[in-house]
Amino acid sequence: MQTQQAAATKQTQAQAGSAAAGNTFAGYLSDAVASTKTSTLNSKGIPTDLAAYGNGKVPATALEKVGDTGHKLWAPAAESLTTLIADAKKDGVQIGITDSYRSYDEQVDLARRKGLYSQGGLAAKPGTSEHGWGMAADLDLSAKAQSWMKQHGADYGFVNNVPRESWHWAYKP
Repeated sequence: MQTQQAAATKQTQAQAGSAAAGNTFAGYLSDAVASTKTSTLNSKGIPTDLAAYGNGKVPATALEKVGDTGHKLWAPAAESLTTLIADAKKDGVQIGITDSYRSYDEQVDLARRKGLYSQGGLAAKPGTSEHGWGMAADLDLSAKAQSWMKQHGADYGFVNNVPRESWHWAYKP
């Protein structure tokens, strides 16, 4: 497990550095910030720096903004998604975000409105959602963007792991 955690940390730091490529000061700052962050997952795949809060109970101050959007995720996921969106844009592909971190109350509301996935709906059981750890984003994807994500998402640690939700991309470093 320690090897996986070390690999996740190295990947996160490399991605943070690549996000700032071409700008020396920004690259230095990004590397300095990335090197001070805890970016490991426990045996259940939960960020160790967020586990004590509980799913859907992570304070906003413990999450990081995705680029200049109003969306927040676990810091390594936010950094990686920021880089992914910028790289897609360089390829002429627009990727938007419709949802990111989801509080427990928001998970309850979504389950009430859209039904539980296990019963044919679109919501995870409250308290079990990847969104509740800041580890998933729902993306606004055109057909071109969906194709780009299928081809490149894993390069940034993102996988489409919910079969009925082409928009749901989870961070799995």
